[in-house]
Amino acid sequence: MVDDYVNELKLEGLSKKTFQPEGMPPLIVYMVEATGGSNQNIMMYGHLDKQPWMAGWREGLGPTDPVIEGDLLYGRGGADDGYSVFSCLLAVKNLQMQGIAHPRIAMVLESEEESGSPFLIPLLKEAKDSIGEPDFCFCMDSGAFDYDHLWITSSLRGICILDLTVEAAKGGYHSGEVGGIVPETFRIVRELLSRLDDPKTGEVSII
Repeated sequence: MVDDYVNELKLEGLSKKTFQPEGMPPLIVYMVEATGGSNQNIMMYGHLDKQPWMAGWREGLGPTDPVIEGDLLYGRGGADDGYSVFSCLLAVKNLQMQGIAHPRIAMVLESEEESGSPFLIPLLKEAKDSIGEPDFCFCMDSGAFDYDHLWITSSLRGICILDLTVEAAKGGYHSGEVGGIVPETFRIVRELLSRLDDPKTGEVSII
């Protein structure tokens, strides 16, 4: 469906590559060559998978049976970044129809559940020659607070989740006896975090 839509746009300079090493889901890259002499390269990201299958649908609703009630669509794939490739490449088509020059576009589409994406980094490395070196990256998968406005998140930062254990002693000690000798583990954690993210400037260290 996505491919049919993109081809119907008849974009100038459009090409497509699919990357799927053995045991990995496919990564699709649509490339639109620059017009007007631009030497910039834009990467746009979206994902083709939709909200997980999940259980708990009420009677009459299910993940594979789309149902419209009032203004709402119920069913898997009715939301969760489903607009990304359509809106991005339609915007490029709009520029071309108006004769407005645009940079090179690499529309990168992930096809695994993006909550974790264990194969995304290896796939991006496989596709690096097609994607090129991005001057800007637009991720079409952020939040929106209402349906009446266009919402943009700028300078979106990543997230790192980990389990951290800090040990400073092998046994229990009376605070009145060794409180000044045994270091406070919370302070150690705070010091470690400050090495990664400066609490005063917000500067993030590259490891």
